[in-house]
Amino acid sequence: MVNATPSEPLEKVHVQYNFLALLLGVPLILVIILGNVLVCLSVLTERSLKTATNYFIVSLAVADLLLAVLVLPLYVYSEFLGGIWTLNTYICDALMTMDVMLCTASILNLCAISIDRYIAVVVPLKYNRNQFSMRQLVLITATWVLSFGVASPVIFGLNQVPGRDARVCKLEDDNFVVYSSVCSFFVPCPVMLLLYYWMFRGLRRWSASRRSNLLHGERRFSLSLRSLRHHRRSKVKYLMPSLSPSAATVDGAPVPTPENDLITTQMDSASDGEAPERAPEGSPKENGLRRHGSERGSHRRSTRVSGRERKAMKVLPVVVGVFLACWTPFFVVHVTKVLCLSCDIGPTLISVVTWLGYVNSAVNPIIYTAFNTEFRNVFHKLLCCQT
Repeated sequence: MVNATPSEPLEKVHVQYNFLALLLGVPLILVIILGNVLVCLSVLTERSLKTATNYFIVSLAVADLLLAVLVLPLYVYSEFLGGIWTLNTYICDALMTMDVMLCTASILNLCAISIDRYIAVVVPLKYNRNQFSMRQLVLITATWVLSFGVASPVIFGLNQVPGRDARVCKLEDDNFVVYSSVCSFFVPCPVMLLLYYWMFRGLRRWSASRRSNLLHGERRFSLSLRSLRHHRRSKVKYLMPSLSPSAATVDGAPVPTPENDLITTQMDSASDGEAPERAPEGSPKENGLRRHGSERGSHRRSTRVSGRERKAMKVLPVVVGVFLACWTPFFVVHVTKVLCLSCDIGPTLISVVTWLGYVNSAVNPIIYTAFNTEFRNVFHKLLCCQT
């Protein structure tokens, strides 16, 4: 990509301008900024989106946003010049530090989300879905502190090696490339995938158990309701025998009673809905019916909660899968280049896998919009300036 040798001065280097980098880079930066700003504003302004999981998504969006503001402009500028670095080496070190830190923050935020989801599934009674707790604050803080810890050696002078080529901005220490790749990608990814695997196994078992309990509860409720209807009808026939088909007469002649007799119908409707409210506290059948009704209400509430959990579980694996698809080639190529000296890995391949990794920062808001109706509605509201 650079038609120069290390011994040539910068003024004599023949620069081959890469206009494709501008054509792709500028729209990418704008899309990343717009999409992740919308994610942050959606969670911060919409009450229904202020859940524990969405605060982790905001932390992930902040990492992508900082990447678009602090890293991508300088990277696109360098790519436009054909890979030549014309700025100060200290700026290059700051750029490499931010690049490593924000990439690490992205995957550690995804790892923190998987930990949070695992706790929500395995220990649901101790998990508060609607409030931001100290556990979530600790997890988010830990992701950023660890991310800075992984990247900090670069800003503290690791890149200042003797004989450094000032026209190329890259990580100079090969050992650090392997170390940062292991800390940023090759250790968190298996942990995250294992957590999701255990989580889905737990959800499958919980769903099977819940379906069994619901069927059992519905059977008990149906039997109790049938018994109550029979009891009510026998009371009506006993108290008002003249209304029974065998006893109703006019001038000595029997009068048939319609099957949908009004009183019987009213008593049936009372048995279905009003009886539990009007029944005395001491009646065991009415109390049993009220208990079953409250159980059904709690089942409906748990259904709503589990529905929200299922929504989150649909979106987050897609986010993780896209992240792995975008960043796995980058880390594999860079580690292979360091460990395999005989492998022919050119600058074009490195540029392609780097661009692919940066594209991931623009994809996440699109995933939220496609898979989450609430995010989609709030995005539309914010873009159309609706209240």
